[in-house]
Amino acid sequence: MLNYPISLYKNAYAGLSKPVWWLAVVMLVNRAGTMVIPFLTLYLREEKNFSITYAGWEVAFFGIGAILGNFVGGRLTDKHGFYNVQFWCLFLNGILFIVLGQMQTFWQIGICMFVIGSVGEGFRPANAAAIAYYSLPENRTRSYSLNRLAINLGFSIGPAIGGLLAYKYLFWVDGVTCILAAIVLRIALPEVRSTPSTAEEIKQKDNTSSVWKDGVYLRFMFFVFLSALCFLQVFSMLPPFYTEQFHFSKSLAGIILALNGLIISIFEMVLVYKLEGRGSSIKYISLGAFFIGLSYVILDLPLAVLPVALFSMLVITIGEMLMFPFVNTFWISRSNQHNRGQYASVYSMSFATAHVLAPTFGSQVIHYAGYKTLWFVVFILCGVAALGFSTFKKHHS
Repeated sequence: MLNYPISLYKNAYAGLSKPVWWLAVVMLVNRAGTMVIPFLTLYLREEKNFSITYAGWEVAFFGIGAILGNFVGGRLTDKHGFYNVQFWCLFLNGILFIVLGQMQTFWQIGICMFVIGSVGEGFRPANAAAIAYYSLPENRTRSYSLNRLAINLGFSIGPAIGGLLAYKYLFWVDGVTCILAAIVLRIALPEVRSTPSTAEEIKQKDNTSSVWKDGVYLRFMFFVFLSALCFLQVFSMLPPFYTEQFHFSKSLAGIILALNGLIISIFEMVLVYKLEGRGSSIKYISLGAFFIGLSYVILDLPLAVLPVALFSMLVITIGEMLMFPFVNTFWISRSNQHNRGQYASVYSMSFATAHVLAPTFGSQVIHYAGYKTLWFVVFILCGVAALGFSTFKKHHS
């Protein structure tokens, strides 16, 4: 009776290349040390006595830097290759986190946050291009899912440990783990050196279109941004909703939010294994966007609050597992080895922009119209995104 689920899990992880596994290890080490960003607002409020407005600006500096970092990281990846961009972004980011712990004034911290966002987020396009390079077309979506699994496991470890440490140690632990991840990358994966290009390859590279000329892809990324803007309410506006409207304790709210990463860690690889190559990726992306929106209106059901919260978290997690792994399949199909960094950077930039705008968008709607209106608006926006994604079937199988 147990043979089938055991075989299913073995098959879900089978066939992935050794470098893809090492990239996941690097990501796990890096994300397991993520402690500064989750506690930054509390640190600025309690240790530096910043107002909530000033603390918000410091987070915004990081977000603005992240948008720039994704753009520049994509360009550098196409020009110099993904290997060195990943290494130096991790290594320098580690040093910068340690430096950040020594900063005192608003502008010192703000400038440092901007640089950390720029350097740290430059890693994302390079990492996405590396996974595409080391994976095969038939298991590429699973390769990205393995990376997402490492991210979710890391995020479940980092903040939990960070909550037990004094503020002065957060910066050192975060910095050291970034440097450690860079060292693991350098030791475990041989450097990928570009071979001298033939005349035909140089001609192909010169004729490669910029991502900014790909109207189909940019339109697709708009709907990704729209979905991300709604999805990220789960980390910005859903926690205060749990405590203010459902009257959950902080610990219970944290447990419910942690279910998202737990479910992904257990089931996403199997789900992607069963779906990959079976049906249109666009169908899964569109359905995922709809589920994300649906999860929020479920919160308005007139039922016992705990079952409603749990069911809503299950639905949004299913939507996330359906949508985001297959978005990678789409952008890779639009790119080639000469512009893959650009395409990855635009994808990452759409998320970085959503990260900056999601809290402001959600808080403003709540301020003027309340949580119920926000959940309804989010559902409508996700519906628009789902319909928008469905129009791309002719551009991708």
